[in-house]
Amino acid sequence: MQLLGPEFFARDTLKVAPDLLGKLVFRELDGRRYWGRLVEVEAYCGPEDRMAHSWRGLTPRTRPMFGPPGHAYVYVSYGMHRCLNFVTQPEGVPQAVLVRALEPGPGLGRCSGPGLVCRELQIVDTELSGVALVPPDIYVMDDGYRPRPGAIAHTKRIGMDYSNEWGHRPWRFCLPSPHLSRPLPRRRA
Repeated sequence: MQLLGPEFFARDTLKVAPDLLGKLVFRELDGRRYWGRLVEVEAYCGPEDRMAHSWRGLTPRTRPMFGPPGHAYVYVSYGMHRCLNFVTQPEGVPQAVLVRALEPGPGLGRCSGPGLVCRELQIVDTELSGVALVPPDIYVMDDGYRPRPGAIAHTKRIGMDYSNEWGHRPWRFCLPSPHLSRPLPRRRA
């Protein structure tokens, strides 16, 4: 297995996001190791992307999104759900990939949604926001798994129907899995 370092994340966010599918997310806590396989992510390409937290600029909350790459960005959604992101692009370019779903490894329950991912990985606050993606806290490994050609689906991001053109960009990337946060749209015959 190989640790994904900053060089993996310091690239075009729309390339990093699908490249993350199939990789393993690890969390070490209190002598236990939790992990799951990434099956669903969303790209946020701020500051132009009006759906990205960084489109309004640098704030204490968004500081981790501004880099460096290969770090975690954790925020609270709806005042109760934690959401894990991986910072991409060179430092100063505030972009990230949201972890939407994991195929759970041993010891993890349901991870089909950003809040459930964080709950199962025991990310209970924003303390990990800004930490490097290296052991022992939280990190991403490549175990050699590769999705079959054509397996990666692209859809619009979840929960953005109210939005302008940015909410309809096909920046959600998924592998076929029963663990997705939302089923993939049916293809028309």
